[in-house]
Amino acid sequence: MTTSLPIGMFDSGVGGLTVLKALRHRLPCEDILYLGDTARLPYGTKSPETVSRYAVQASGKLIERGVKLLVIACNTATSVALGALREAYPGIPVIGVVQPGAQASCRASVSGNIAVIATESTIRGNAYQKAIHAIRPEARVVGKPCPLFVSLAEEGWLDGELVEGVAARYLSPLFETAEQADRPDCLVLGCTHFPLLAGAIRNVIGPDIAIVDSAETTSLAVEAELAARGLLRTEPGCGGTRFLTTDDVPRFARTGSLFLGMNIAPEDVELVDL
Repeated sequence: MTTSLPIGMFDSGVGGLTVLKALRHRLPCEDILYLGDTARLPYGTKSPETVSRYAVQASGKLIERGVKLLVIACNTATSVALGALREAYPGIPVIGVVQPGAQASCRASVSGNIAVIATESTIRGNAYQKAIHAIRPEARVVGKPCPLFVSLAEEGWLDGELVEGVAARYLSPLFETAEQADRPDCLVLGCTHFPLLAGAIRNVIGPDIAIVDSAETTSLAVEAELAARGLLRTEPGCGGTRFLTTDDVPRFARTGSLFLGMNIAPEDVELVDL
C-alpha cells in the first residue's frame, strides 16, 4: 500500500462532507475519494442489518478504486457497521466518527453529564453511550433522536424561527426540565448533518453548554493512523478531492457545496451504482 493512494470516505449523503472539510484542512496533501449514497438515505431510519449491507457495498466501491484508509463519515453506519467493515476488508484500516466524538465529549464535560443527539438508529444502538462509558464509567449519558435535523440540513434550512422551534422541541426536555444536578453540560452532535444547525442549537441551549462535533477529532484520528502506518503523504502540493454519488448529481453538488463551504461543480461529481 502506498502513500499516494487516496483516503476513502462514505456517508449516506452529504453530511459526511463536514468530516471531509476537517480532513481537507488538517491533511492538505492527501487525496480524498468521497461517496455519498444519496439514493438510499437516510440510513438513520433503517434496520442495523440494512445499514451494515449498505456500508459494506459503499466501502467496496471505494476499495475497488484503491484507497489506503477508510473513513465512515456517518454516525449511524459507524454505530452498527464498524465491525462488519473491518471483517469484510481486513487489509484496510477503518476509522469511524463515534469513538473520536466520545473522547472529545469526555474531555469537554466537567460534570460527566453528557447528552447525545443523533439519528434513531444511532441512539437505539447505544453506540455513544458505550464508547463514553468505556472512557468515563461514571458518566451519565442521555440520548435523544432528532431525525428532522437531517431533513432540515439537507434542505439547507439552517437557522431561523422554524429551525429553532424544532430544536427547542427536541432539546428543551434535556436542558430545561432536567434537575440542575442532572442537567448535561455537554451536547454531542452525533450525526454529521447536525453541525450545520449548530447556530440554531446554540441559541436554544444557551452559551454554557459545550457542543462537541466529531469532525475535528476524527481528522486527528485519521492523521494519527496514517502516521502510525507510514502512510501519511507529505510531499508538497495540494491534494485533490473526487466525489461519487448514487443519485441526483446536481442536488449532491448544490447541497454538498453548503456542507463543504465551497463550490462543488456538477461535472466534478460521478454517478455510480451500488
